[in-house]
Amino acid sequence: MTEKSLNEKIKELDEKVEWFYSDGFKLENAVDNYKDALKLSEEIEKDLKNLKNEIEILDKDFTKS
Repeated sequence: MTEKSLNEKIKELDEKVEWFYSDGFKLENAVDNYKDALKLSEEIEKDLKNLKNEIEILDKDFTKS
């Protein structure tokens, strides 16, 4: 299984959020879709923190020069 890119995760999260406002919304599926969206948002947050750490490390290395 291939790891999704950050952009793909954000797009998927947007789609899950839009579902709540769509004609396809069904209360029976709301909890599962909410849980999926929450999991995706946690993954996105983790990815962003990792990117931030990488940028900070690169910035420190760059300023040493």
